[in-house]
Amino acid sequence: MTIFQNINRLTAYALLNSLITKDDVIYTQNRLLELFRLDGFETIEDANLPEDVKTSDLEEILKEMLDYGGKNGIFEDSGIVSRDLFDTKIMGMLVPPPSDVIEIFNTLRTDVGAKEATDWYYKFSCDTDYIRRYRVCKDLKWKTSTEYGDLDITINLSKPEKDPKAIAAARNIKQGGYPACLLCKENEGYAGRMNHAARQNHRIIPLTLNNEEWYLQYSPYVYYNEHCIVFDAKHVPMKITKDTFARLLDFVKQFPHYTLGSNADIPIVGGSILTHNHFQGGCYEFPMAKAPVENTFKMKMFPNVHCGIVKWPMSVIRISSKFDYDLVMAADHILREWRQYTDKDAFIFAETDGEIHNTITPIARKRGDQFELDLVLRNNITTEEHPLGVYHPHANLHHIKKENIGLIEVMGLAVLPSRLKKELADLETALKEGTDIRQNEELEKHADWIDEIKERRGQSKVIDQNVLQEEVGLVFSKVLEDAGVYKRTDEGKTNFQKFINVIKEGQ
Repeated sequence: MTIFQNINRLTAYALLNSLITKDDVIYTQNRLLELFRLDGFETIEDANLPEDVKTSDLEEILKEMLDYGGKNGIFEDSGIVSRDLFDTKIMGMLVPPPSDVIEIFNTLRTDVGAKEATDWYYKFSCDTDYIRRYRVCKDLKWKTSTEYGDLDITINLSKPEKDPKAIAAARNIKQGGYPACLLCKENEGYAGRMNHAARQNHRIIPLTLNNEEWYLQYSPYVYYNEHCIVFDAKHVPMKITKDTFARLLDFVKQFPHYTLGSNADIPIVGGSILTHNHFQGGCYEFPMAKAPVENTFKMKMFPNVHCGIVKWPMSVIRISSKFDYDLVMAADHILREWRQYTDKDAFIFAETDGEIHNTITPIARKRGDQFELDLVLRNNITTEEHPLGVYHPHANLHHIKKENIGLIEVMGLAVLPSRLKKELADLETALKEGTDIRQNEELEKHADWIDEIKERRGQSKVIDQNVLQEEVGLVFSKVLEDAGVYKRTDEGKTNFQKFINVIKEGQ
């Protein structure tokens, strides 16, 4: 296709997906002509829009436009990062201003309902290519049955890995202070640079949570259905407080079809961005939400709150009530007690050498007329034996998962590194051909794991891709067990009960 044909195809795509109206067609075509430094169409007829454009054509249209732009010096094509910067600029030409987006969202929310508003906003975020559907669909996903229920396993392939040229270019760029981070509201419409993603096609929705200014957006990598991010209007660090619980519950009150949680607020057990207060959620029921309560208890100070310990590899207290205020106060009570709780016999220390170790990963949801909070007890203490964290995946599991166990993993969805796609395929081939895995530099780290699988399943058992995926899921359940401050043993349950007794009596 010529560049003129692709300008028409992209304009037709925008019209098809209601990013523009018929009144915007000529304006949009002229903006795209200007972007590609073209004087115009040869004839008026050449500006006619094709009628056969489909939503799925977007990837091909953008690829051809990028190829043209790179070859003709419209932008410097140095790889995936520069191409992403320029195709976001292209898509930015099609996206209505923030005020229009906010008005549509709020009108739908008021006149039809919160779910219809988020349905529209999610589709809009996909249609603008802020969420790149053609990349997200490449992610590998499966479920693995465990004693804790089915866990969700994903190998993320939609977040592109930077090429060496981009890494070198980013290193030579002066670090800017605007936007302060990738979550700040100032990203909306920002052109980006080699070390900061472009966001001309990005639109955010203002919210009021706990009488404060917050914003709603979606994650461009959508690890699960309608993976949303809710972030503070101010660039302030993560901090779990009583206000955190109030904000989470206020959100699920306004959007009861969504769940919302917060990463912990300290290193090792927190998320990848600790510098900007934010939450993550979406229209998805995570495995932890399906896990049953195995032991119930009451807290004397909060008679309207139902409490229990969840059957889960990590240490989770579930509390629920019809009254969100009671739940906020009960959660704050548990948080304050946990912050200062030390049990040397259980190797739990509230602080060492002035460093605070105890915090909570909270998750909020609505079940009918009940508000519900899952409070996951976290501790980030390290030792010489476990320098990355005692309650962190241990070294024998790093061949599968070494990264921090953040909110999404806590809830039972593994986000595993892209390298595993190739490594699992290569493992299957090596096992089929009888190759010595220990002689393969890339696969050697999996050798002990494979030996253990063979011993447990039987030497004659064929270990194919299905078996490997199931075993990866079982490793993830062990990862979560490592991250649990109280183990699923009699001793661990006894120690957990000691803390439960503290919060029950309100000491």
